[in-house]
Formats: sequence, C-alpha cells, structure tokens
Amino acid sequence: MFYDLKKDENYSYIEAGEGQPIIVLHGLMGTLSNFDSVLEHFSTKNYHVIIPSLPVYDLPLLKTNVKNLAKFIKKFIEHKKLKDVVLMGNSLGGHIALYYSKLYPDDVKALVLTGSSGLYEKSLGDTYPKRGNYEYIKQKTEEVFYDPKVASKQVVDEVFETVNNRSKTIKVLAIAKSAIRHNMAKDLPKMKMPVCVIWGKNDLVTPPLVGEEFHKLLPNSDLYWIDNCGHVAMMEHPIEFNKILEEWFIKRGI
Repeated sequence: MFYDLKKDENYSYIEAGEGQPIIVLHGLMGTLSNFDSVLEHFSTKNYHVIIPSLPVYDLPLLKTNVKNLAKFIKKFIEHKKLKDVVLMGNSLGGHIALYYSKLYPDDVKALVLTGSSGLYEKSLGDTYPKRGNYEYIKQKTEEVFYDPKVASKQVVDEVFETVNNRSKTIKVLAIAKSAIRHNMAKDLPKMKMPVCVIWGKNDLVTPPLVGEEFHKLLPNSDLYWIDNCGHVAMMEHPIEFNKILEEWFIKRGI
C-alpha cells in the first residue's frame, strides 16, 4: 500500500490510523518502507502509526550521533503534540528509542525492539564496505536477511548509493562510532516501561545472544523469537511479527 510522505516544517514522515500513538524508527541503512506491513496492520486497529524520516545524513557532522537523533525525535513528538507514545525501532532505530527512553522516560508508554543496536552490533563488514564493488555490497546486504531474496535490487541499490556517497559515508561512520560510545548496558536496568523484544533466530548483525541480553537487562521485558529470520524481522516475516506484537499489546493492555 502507498502512503503519502508528509512534509511539515523540518519533518518528513508517513502516518495512518487513530488511537494509541506508535512512533516507528528505521535503521541506519533502513527506509520508511521497511515498516509498510506494520503501518498497514496496526493503523486499522486503533493505533496511530507514525514513521518519521531520521536526519541521519542531514545533521552537522559533530552532531551526528545517537543522542542528537533522540533529541530530534523529542522535538518531533512535541511538534505532533503526542503523549504516552510507544517507540518501536529496528537496528539503529531501536538504539535511538532506548536513548530517548533514558532521556525522557515519562514520555514512553512502551518499547518495541527488533534487531536493536545499543549493546552490540556487527557492521556491514569487518571494515567499511568496499566502495564501487556492487557484488560485495549485494552479498553484505543479503547477509542481513535469512532469505537473501528479501534483499531486492532496490534495497541493494540504496545501500550501494549510500556507501559510494562520500558525505553519507562519513555520516555513517560517525553514527557507528556513536553507537559504540553510547552503549546502553548500564542504563537498561533502570528502564521500567514494558518492552517487547522480537528477534530473528538467525540474525547475524545483532546475534540472538544480544536479544537475550536485552531481555535479561530490561526488567519489564518479554522476548519472542522468529525462526528462519535475520536482522529485519518486520520485513522478512511481517505476518508473524505483527501477530506477536498485536498479542503483546493485548497482553500488556496497550
């Protein structure tokens, strides 16, 4: 389903539905379309789903970090006049949701984490991806998924364009270093809000042990596994992902 991209002051986002607000945060190499199935499913079930475009490549270099992205989301939520939000994030988006919850815990009704960074994350490669080598980028992008076919040509092309853009490359590296600096291990035990942790059993970027560690450190969390699934569960197994999350919302009264 196609949703219009809204442009409002300094913000670009898609949204649908009415009710409990869910702010969805995409990953470093992710796009708003990664969450199409979440938007389509939950916007028909008394949820107001909003997916903002994160200014990963737009902030000044010295401000390109997890903390400032969390502050950007704070301003966006205030702009939209939302309260008691559910924050959902994949990969870097999960890390931003966690850092937001550290800074502004009273704003957050619940968290949903899937393949989140914040404790440990393996990058696209042991070194930064080889610029100009399309097949290498294709291989590394496919490794994000259990089923490499999910890495469509459009997905690979987007990653290839990013790593061959010098300005974007510098920002990606800045974010990666920031993610290491902003490790959340000491903060997680202080987060009391309900947390739904949904993890791919075959995630190579944030391996299953990372999901287990999040569950162990977050005192009010529930952990769910999806078989034959890599780093981006909501794309690779959208029906199962939505079923798990919907049942968790019912269980937690959200």
